[in-house]
Amino acid sequence: MFSAVQDRFLGWTIGILSVLLVSLTLYTAYFGVFPDGLQRSGHLALVIALVYVAALHSSLTTEQPAGPTRFLRRLWILVALTAGVLATGHQIVNFDAINDRWGQITDFEIVFAAILVIALFDACRRTIGWPIVILASLFIAYGLLGAYLPGGLAHRGYSLERVAAQLYLGGGGIFGTPLGVSATFVTGVVVLGTLLEKTGAGQVLMDFATGVTGRMRGGPAKAAVVGSSLMGMISGTAVANVLTTGPISIPLMRKSGYRKEAAGAIEAVASTGGQLMPPVMGAAAFIMAELTATSYLTIAKAAFLPAVIFYAVLLAMVHFEALKRNIPLLRDADSVVDWASILRRSYLLAPLPVFVGMLLNGYSIMLSSFWAIAASVIVSFFARASAQTPRRMVETAVAAANAVIPVALACAAAGCIIGIITLTGIGLKFSSLVVLLSGGQLPVALVLTMLTCVILGMGLPTAAAYILVATLVAPALVDLGVGLLAAHLFVLYSAMLSSITPPVALAAYAAASISNGNPLKIAVLACQFGMGAFAVPYFFVYDPALLAIDVTWVQVIASFVTAIAGGVAASVAMMGFFAHRLNIIERLGFALAAVLFLSSDWRFDVLAALISAALIVWNLRKGTPHETTTPEIGSEPITPPSKGDNQ
Repeated sequence: MFSAVQDRFLGWTIGILSVLLVSLTLYTAYFGVFPDGLQRSGHLALVIALVYVAALHSSLTTEQPAGPTRFLRRLWILVALTAGVLATGHQIVNFDAINDRWGQITDFEIVFAAILVIALFDACRRTIGWPIVILASLFIAYGLLGAYLPGGLAHRGYSLERVAAQLYLGGGGIFGTPLGVSATFVTGVVVLGTLLEKTGAGQVLMDFATGVTGRMRGGPAKAAVVGSSLMGMISGTAVANVLTTGPISIPLMRKSGYRKEAAGAIEAVASTGGQLMPPVMGAAAFIMAELTATSYLTIAKAAFLPAVIFYAVLLAMVHFEALKRNIPLLRDADSVVDWASILRRSYLLAPLPVFVGMLLNGYSIMLSSFWAIAASVIVSFFARASAQTPRRMVETAVAAANAVIPVALACAAAGCIIGIITLTGIGLKFSSLVVLLSGGQLPVALVLTMLTCVILGMGLPTAAAYILVATLVAPALVDLGVGLLAAHLFVLYSAMLSSITPPVALAAYAAASISNGNPLKIAVLACQFGMGAFAVPYFFVYDPALLAIDVTWVQVIASFVTAIAGGVAASVAMMGFFAHRLNIIERLGFALAAVLFLSSDWRFDVLAALISAALIVWNLRKGTPHETTTPEIGSEPITPPSKGDNQ
């Protein structure tokens, strides 16, 4: 009986804290943001409280053997909860006094800084994992002990008091710009995305994608690509995208003949790219707006064509894979698309044009998301099944809070890293090292930058990975002549790829939980299918017209067409198939064409087009493409892959 009361009490506490977290953001979205110290401290206090109340709830509801270990775990949860709330609460209660001291820290606040870092890192460990904790700890250790390092890595030395002040006071550490973005822009957009999922708007998008691609070769895989690109406008995170569209698309891919690893890999890649699909995009886009002092609308405009290219190339990969493996079409009585039903439910998508329309008219992201949320709540009452009753609104708040927590914690931990980088100047040294190793050659610098971003981003949410690499390596690209926005988009794309890059590939692991495939094999295949994601950043660095900034529409269209052509040529070379299997000369020819399409010189584009056309004609002359029939859903493929095929 007592356990049931505890369970109910903690459940209600989580609900109340979630509502407060969402309400704080929505209130300030409409009435105006509080001073930075208050807004960010309140946001982090609620996030930390949610993490530890949820941990306590889990420890009470999960059967564990009685003993000192269980007692100590629960005691630590209570201590960390109290310490985290007190340390953040101090910033709220003594806000004016802290500002009046202009960054001067007291002995008492040094203790608060230490216990907040410990509570924050423990919360990160529970929700995100160890990588961000280890990275942030290394940077703090560097701030304290870096004076003893040899060579150019050494700094002049900083005391515990100076490091604590940098991390705990002001806007240069834990309560810096990344946490500010989480406390304002990100939470509002996450609430909007959660509402769209809860009301059924996400299902409408997925039904539309399935309807459009259902009669195509490899239709379920293409539905995953189209559906994930559309869902990316809502969720903005790779793992959430996988867990939303994967339960629908992965079983369909399995039924049509794709093996579990291939199905998981396609879904992981498609969901990863959704983070860069306007209009919502992911949390990293809002952080980029702050770091580059660029409007979000400009970033969304610049990211649109690269995102389309990414998905076009992925569709090409999926198409040629389906032809190569002879994946049959799906056809049965249930495959008839009920377009009337999709049209009837399309009103659930009304919040998206509200959000985009307000952005286009110059309103802030926060106010645009506020009215889009209001629109979503209103249209939800058009049907009883989707109506956001008070109980459902609490459930939505809890779901939104669960999505905000890892972003907020990652931003707070990344604030520690940025604070030390700013204090010690290690960012400039790192950028100089990239330039030095590349010999001043942009192609080499781009490869080094991408490798650095992928390595540093492993196991991190895209937002946290972007913050880290944008501070460390983006300046190196700017020094080599790359435009500011192009450089930041390059490192964002590169950091995003850590979601599918082994050995730590979060999107691949999420897809493995649905497809029951081997996570490492899924990650390796995801890199193959995601070849377009690796190539797209190079396209817009060498041809900035793809970002649609300060160029004519003729230049934009020409660059877009050649980028698509280059991506498709690279897909053909990677898959080794067009209408028929390619020999080694054909594959090298298509690879050469893809490289030539990278250039912004029209003469190279013409040469690439001629090479591609000649190779296509040569491949088509090999004979008539193989015929396939269209068995019923669930039947075996006509030409099932052999055990050696790595699908």
